[in-house]
Parts: sequence; structure tokens; C-alpha cells
Amino acid sequence: MAWFWWVFAFFMAGGFAKVVDVGRKAMSTRHARKMERLESARRERRELAAAHRPPEPVCGCTHHLAQHDKQGKCHEVTQVPTAWDEERKPVRYEPGQCTCQQYVGPQPLSQVFAEELTDRA
Repeated sequence: MAWFWWVFAFFMAGGFAKVVDVGRKAMSTRHARKMERLESARRERRELAAAHRPPEPVCGCTHHLAQHDKQGKCHEVTQVPTAWDEERKPVRYEPGQCTCQQYVGPQPLSQVFAEELTDRA
């Protein structure tokens, strides 16, 4: 029964607080790691969804294919600078025509011709 007094003295001297702190720190670390795993899984799902999405038909001028005519000229209205300050930075803008001359984005599959891979003869 002498060991009982040693255990009692240990807990009275603050040993119990140390045990609680170690447990709290372990749970905090476990929670942080679990949150990292959840965020990693969420990021992976987003990347997989983005990988299976077809490319957007966006030109180098950042306008969609729908804004370009059959020859590739852009018909989007943009902000054109009309006045500059002493450091040559634009101060005032007016609506104007996009200066893109030809669509350079990815071609939709409906416009791409692919020959048959096998001969059916």
C-alpha cells in the first residue's frame, strides 16, 4: 500500500497536469494531421475534376471563341487607354475594339478532322 502514497504524491505535485498536457498535445497533433489529409483529398478531387474538363476555347486576348468570327478576328469591346500620366500609366479608358487579329486558342473537336485509324477493307 506504500505505492499508493507515491502515486498520490505524484498527482498532487502536478504530474496529472503533465499527463493531461501530453494528451491534449497528442489530440491537437492528430486533429491537425487529419485536417491536412482532408484538405489533400479535397485538392485531389478538384484537380481530377479539372483534368477531365475539356479546355476552354479562350484566345490569347482572353476572349472566348464565340467572340471571334470565321476568319479569327475578335469582335469583343475592350477598354482602350486614351490618357496617360507623367509615368506613362493609363489614366482614362474608353470602349474600343479588341486588337486581336486571329484566334489562337484550342480548336473545338467538331472542327478537327481525324482520319480512320484502321482500314475496314
